[in-house]
Amino acid sequence: MGADAMQGTEVSLAGMLECRERRAALQARLLAEYRCPLVSFSMNIPGPVKTNREIRAAFERGKTTLLESLSQQNLLIRAQEESHRATGDELILAVAAPTAGGALHLKALTTQIEEEHPLGRLFDMDVIDDRGIKLSRPVFRKCLICGRQAQECARSRTHSVAELQEAVKRLLILSAPR
Repeated sequence: MGADAMQGTEVSLAGMLECRERRAALQARLLAEYRCPLVSFSMNIPGPVKTNREIRAAFERGKTTLLESLSQQNLLIRAQEESHRATGDELILAVAAPTAGGALHLKALTTQIEEEHPLGRLFDMDVIDDRGIKLSRPVFRKCLICGRQAQECARSRTHSVAELQEAVKRLLILSAPR
């Protein structure tokens, strides 16, 4: 894996904006059709390359962990939409949550995966309640490089894209199945 871990098709800002619009439209359609919380899973990958063989393998590991966790909690997946484009790998699930606190339970579950899985720092598991409101994380994300709050490092551009890509590459290498 090594040297080519961040190789792949580069995506433009316009491409990423189009991807976000497509995702928002799909989420709105699923919310209207199923009237239940959604889990929207993608990868946090800095820089213009959003997917390749190694990133896709990491996505698949996250997807497996998420689906197993939902199954263990006896949560029914009412709809599942998955896509793999140059803009990244995505999975959106409509999950039948039995109570009004169902979305909060889903957020706790996804946050636990993001915090505890070896690749969890690269996972972006958003939960949207049945009213279309995206739930916030109860704890801040840690920076890939220094461990401080990721949003503050991003806002102040504390680390270069190249440094962040190198951190992602190391994480992918260290977490690759042997």
